[in-house]
Amino acid sequence: MSRGMKVVALGAGGMGRYSAKTAATFDFVDELVIGDLDEDAAQKLAASIGPKARALRVDVTDSASLAQAFQGAQAVLNTVGPFFRLGPPVLRAAIAARCHYLDINDDWESTEAMMALCAEARAAGITAVIGMGASPGISNLLAQMAIGELDEVQEVYAGFDLDAAMPETRGDKPCAASIHGVHQLTGTIRVFDGGRLVDEPPLRPVRFDYPGLGLCTAFTMGHPEAITFPASYPKLARCLVLMTMSRTNLAAMRVLARLVDARLLSVERAAALVEWAEGVGKPVKTPDDYLRELLAGKERTLPPLFAVVRGRKRGKGESVAAAILSAPAVGMGGATGVPLAVGLAALRPERSALRGVFAPEAIIEPRAFFDRLAPLCSPTKQNQDQLVLVSRSWEGSSLRARLNQLSAA
Repeated sequence: MSRGMKVVALGAGGMGRYSAKTAATFDFVDELVIGDLDEDAAQKLAASIGPKARALRVDVTDSASLAQAFQGAQAVLNTVGPFFRLGPPVLRAAIAARCHYLDINDDWESTEAMMALCAEARAAGITAVIGMGASPGISNLLAQMAIGELDEVQEVYAGFDLDAAMPETRGDKPCAASIHGVHQLTGTIRVFDGGRLVDEPPLRPVRFDYPGLGLCTAFTMGHPEAITFPASYPKLARCLVLMTMSRTNLAAMRVLARLVDARLLSVERAAALVEWAEGVGKPVKTPDDYLRELLAGKERTLPPLFAVVRGRKRGKGESVAAAILSAPAVGMGGATGVPLAVGLAALRPERSALRGVFAPEAIIEPRAFFDRLAPLCSPTKQNQDQLVLVSRSWEGSSLRARLNQLSAA
């Protein structure tokens, strides 16, 4: 019998604990090291998991601390952000330790920096997957599923409801997810438009056709999908990451963005204000909530997490959309942390022949991933056919009709 994997899970917080708990359920994981600067939090998480897990104090800003943590490990699951500050050095440490690597990197700047390490990772014989959370992550694989239904892809839109992306818990300081959100809604962001990368202010309104819904509006945000999809699809003309939020929150975010851009407010202070105004821990809309709205006839509401692609099929311009119908039942932490662990199980990097640094769409087969994710969602689903709602322009039916068809099947 072959020996299982030793996996290092960096981060014992909101997303890390769900990633670690999920990874611990896999038969191929023999040992799980919970690494966090807060050793008490790591010990509590390890104790809740059981004998497979042990705690280790790890400072991700210290290369020696990372080297000690990665010694003898086969894979790293990294949830420690913000990634525009911390992503590249942790990946470099994994490459030095010849340790496979997966993370939830959601910043376009660090995505570019980490993709540039592809040759070093390949030379070290490791596989690294960056951005394997909700968005990026699930969103990439939804888009990949939709692209598979077209003969040629020209545009990719990955979208999510930012109001539903608030963290469940908060300490004395704003969490990395909130800092990331403000960072990617201020200054300039990098998008792919007109067949090239463009730097522009965020929060630009974009109208697009969602099959089964019609014309919808969402707003640009800085995110890795706009960087990674053009690398996989050289003929792509446009790739944008779009977010939705309530009108009140959108107006408040625009004011905060102006204050940050004028250097009257720091990103960290703005993030703290966002958490206070949003009310961290309040109930947020889930995919299941969206389904109830859809069946009640509120068909103009975009799903909480979706992808829309446009291109050609049989010589005609067509579009395909994909959205998940359920998600892990633990809010943002589960929706981001669980997919990270599922990505490890779906890929099994030690068995992969591909080496280097990859975005999810470039290396993970989406149907296999969603088959593994489906039973971990609430309500549970049996497989990707039940989990993913696909709508196609050539079908000409509403999303509600498509959902009824899916339920009947």
